[in-house]
Amino acid sequence: MKVMTGLQDFIRSIRDRDAACPTWAEVVFCYPGFHILTIFHPLAHFLWAHKLRALARFWMYVGRWITGIEIHPAAKIGKNVFIDHGTGIVIGATATVGDDCVIYHGVTLGGTGHGPQCGKRHPDIGNNVMIGAGAQVLGPISVGDNAAIGANSVVTRDVPPGATVVGIPARITGQKDKDTEVYYGLPIGDGDTDDNRVSVRVMAEKWKGSGI
Repeated sequence: MKVMTGLQDFIRSIRDRDAACPTWAEVVFCYPGFHILTIFHPLAHFLWAHKLRALARFWMYVGRWITGIEIHPAAKIGKNVFIDHGTGIVIGATATVGDDCVIYHGVTLGGTGHGPQCGKRHPDIGNNVMIGAGAQVLGPISVGDNAAIGANSVVTRDVPPGATVVGIPARITGQKDKDTEVYYGLPIGDGDTDDNRVSVRVMAEKWKGSGI
């Protein structure tokens, strides 16, 4: 019963956050992010924790082949994480992702350093964090609760709770605002102009009503 309630809550959370998803059946049968987090990663994580590591890696290999999403079996993923579209997402071994996060396609939660002697190599993502398409979050850094990372940003430093970061390298631009932030599109670099910022705002307006 507890498992079914958890699945129902997960499906409901996806439908609440995706305007293009009118039915629960679409989530269950057509959403790779749902499949990777209900079928593949939980079992792989269990196998990894019980030292069946080759089997865990193989099961996640099957999951990657089916969904296009690569999550290391050792990574820790919270509840109701919405992976939208999913293609090209990579989440490394020592990464953690909190509850209620949204992760768009092409995101990497990547590591710095090589080998087990390096210890913690990947980021810790807080609760209710939005990570835009193509963003790279690299190294043993922390992204605070309710933060937002813009599309194609490269983040290598800690992000405070509630902050929005964009660009290459990413920098803080203000507080998270779900009505104006853009999670698809081009990076905002050091050469920003006012016209570029206006274009980003226009893209946000279109995105809000697109149902993508």
